Amino acid sequence: MLTPIHIPVLVDRVLEALAVQPGGRYIDCTLGSGGHALAILERISPGGKLLGIDADPKAIAAAEQRLEDYRDSTLLINENFVNLAAICYKYDFLPVQGILFDLGLSSLQLDDAGRGFSFQHEAPLDMRLNPDQQLTAAEIVNTYPEVQLAHLIKIYGEERQYRQVARHIVRERPLKTSLELARLIERVVGGRKGKLHPATKTFQALRIAVNQELEHLESALRQAVNILGSRGRLVVISYHSLDDRIVKQFMQREAKNCICPPDLPSCVCGHTASLKLINKKVITPSRAEVQTNPRSRSARLRVAERLSAQDEHYRIIERLGFSTEIREHGNGWKKPASLEKIRQVFAAA
Repeated sequence: MLTPIHIPVLVDRVLEALAVQPGGRYIDCTLGSGGHALAILERISPGGKLLGIDADPKAIAAAEQRLEDYRDSTLLINENFVNLAAICYKYDFLPVQGILFDLGLSSLQLDDAGRGFSFQHEAPLDMRLNPDQQLTAAEIVNTYPEVQLAHLIKIYGEERQYRQVARHIVRERPLKTSLELARLIERVVGGRKGKLHPATKTFQALRIAVNQELEHLESALRQAVNILGSRGRLVVISYHSLDDRIVKQFMQREAKNCICPPDLPSCVCGHTASLKLINKKVITPSRAEVQTNPRSRSARLRVAERLSAQDEHYRIIERLGFSTEIREHGNGWKKPASLEKIRQVFAAA
């Protein structure tokens, strides 16, 4: 049976932002069912390579099917992008010309009736991207103290009535299914106002907490800078203010030569800009795209370009290659020849 086709968001703007070139190497850190990956592969062929990463094994399976014609040019890894650097070292996939993060859930995940991501289906309160991890939404909903639950809903969901929602959840638990939780929230918050279902913000908070999305994003962005070759592009699509704020602040900070507090008389941080902002104004979908793909309406795209001399960038790669994190999770440099290979790749870049 064919997997339902997911419509990639802002695909033309993504290709433009990545400055995709034939023969280049690119990473899609949120592979999904492979929509953006397919568009990239069509541009980089012949000779290009794409590394696709996704924590969801079902997404990897869907992408393998969709990218079948380019199987010799793709490397698909079922992993969380928080391990981006380790993955790249393990498979000698660096430096790269572009890295894409398309954050949020894909249609494949939202439409999966058994995952509990959506309040449109009766499903267990799961919300795990990776089914092998232990923490589920059910555990958070049914075991967290009221104060902790309220804080989570406030910070990750930006729900104004977070105290009331948490209080009623604690009173009514155990709660077992997505629809059961959604109906409770609807009674507390009130009926639909505008386009958002009243349970949207709480479900967002639970999903973010279950998958540690914000912590993983901050870590992966830092790693991405070191993976990119000189003038390589970092492209991020976010769908809510929490993700977008992290991306915006990260890119702005890394585009500065000094990040000291403004009241200091002179610079003491020693920070050097590693990125150049390509779009100072966020890119959003056109009205026509939103009409065709309503799930794109909240998308926000930001782009930055890697700044570094080849010698400087090689030293970063060399240092990270011997770091404890890479040696534990990415096998480090398995042999001296690996380091020399990377040196030659950078010299030729």
